[in-house]
Amino acid sequence: MRTRTLQRLVPAFAAYAALAYGLPAQAPPPTFSKDVAPILQKSCQTCHRPGEGGPFSLLTYADAKLMAASVKRVVLQKIMPPWYADPKFGHFANDRSLSDQEIATIVAWANAAAPEGDKKDLPAPINWMEGWGIPKPDVIFQLPKPFNIPASGTIDYQYVIIPTGFTEDKWVQMAEARPTNRPMVHHIIAYVREPGSNYFKNQKAEEFFVAPPAKENEKEDTSALPSDFLVGYAPGQPAEILQPGQAKLVKAGSDIVMEVHYMADGMATTDQARVGLVFAKEPPKQRVLTLSASNGTFKIPPNDPNYQVDATFEVAADVTLVSIHPHMHTRGKDFEYRIVYPNGETKTILNVPRYNWRWQLWYNLAEPMNLPKGTKIECTAHFDNSKNNPENPDPSKTVIWGQQSWDEMMVGFFNLVFDAKMPVRALFPEKKDHADLAKN
Repeated sequence: MRTRTLQRLVPAFAAYAALAYGLPAQAPPPTFSKDVAPILQKSCQTCHRPGEGGPFSLLTYADAKLMAASVKRVVLQKIMPPWYADPKFGHFANDRSLSDQEIATIVAWANAAAPEGDKKDLPAPINWMEGWGIPKPDVIFQLPKPFNIPASGTIDYQYVIIPTGFTEDKWVQMAEARPTNRPMVHHIIAYVREPGSNYFKNQKAEEFFVAPPAKENEKEDTSALPSDFLVGYAPGQPAEILQPGQAKLVKAGSDIVMEVHYMADGMATTDQARVGLVFAKEPPKQRVLTLSASNGTFKIPPNDPNYQVDATFEVAADVTLVSIHPHMHTRGKDFEYRIVYPNGETKTILNVPRYNWRWQLWYNLAEPMNLPKGTKIECTAHFDNSKNNPENPDPSKTVIWGQQSWDEMMVGFFNLVFDAKMPVRALFPEKKDHADLAKN
């Protein structure tokens, strides 16, 4: 009897303590309409809506309530939203990570059986455009036919050369690569191959082909970009939308080289990936170019848990850095970008302490950085080739640079902005030979 009496008195004592000592009384649980929906709009619905990469939609209360337990788990473990930058270094305009308060709100909402709340509290819905993350493209380039994805096994990277048919130079302000079968596509990269380029020189246009295999005794570093990187796709990666007055150049007579990485998932199916472009309405004042600091000479020893690879790119003209994108494969462990100014000052601008090759993210600088001539963009990566890496296909193998996911890459991509009238060759120190890009 005494126990029951105490149980009845506990709420009263709590209320008294709150009044007497100024402690907050127990707040009502968060609701979807007022508290959770704004978080999902900001950080989740880009992918979690029909036609996009998320495996389920989070546009409505019914959608979210059904998945409340799963959403709680992945935000609590910080699996979602995917964001891997160490907050101690750099600030990024596209940072979609959740604050501790936002995580606590979602957890409390799920724990309270996911109440809906008053529909009047809902934020105005975002008018998401279905089919593209850019306005209606001015031109679309698509694989010449559907690619047959087998139910199992390893699939070599597929390449297709697609002539643009452009009879004049085109300035591209927006670009997007999209699969037609998202679950089966790890990534897409569309390169611009200018007339006269040696990149896949002897391959026929509009036919699928596989790149030559990696050579373990290759003496020449072939890791530099083979041509101009136009746009890429990976899960969670948005379209390339440049600022007004900025654009990428596709010269007359160029081809688009599409690289697609398919992954078998237990069911035979097809995909016919495509790339859409929106042209600038007038000639831009600034050109945007994707370049990289890369190193293709490494040989990662068997069972090495922490193999280091470094790469550097030096700018030979005044430019502006606007975004960065680390790229590795299954053994990728961590990745860091540093800026080294001509006076020796060094600044770390991105640290990814736990790299996840399944989420190939761009990090867009909140404040673009002016890099004076002679500045170096330095990158350091570590690879885990040990049995403790669950993604490692074979820890007994010496790993070299190669296109397949069981090979490795070490590429620090970045976007530079510079005067549209400046020739690309001005970006490189004269001692270096960049055969394709130097012609731009």
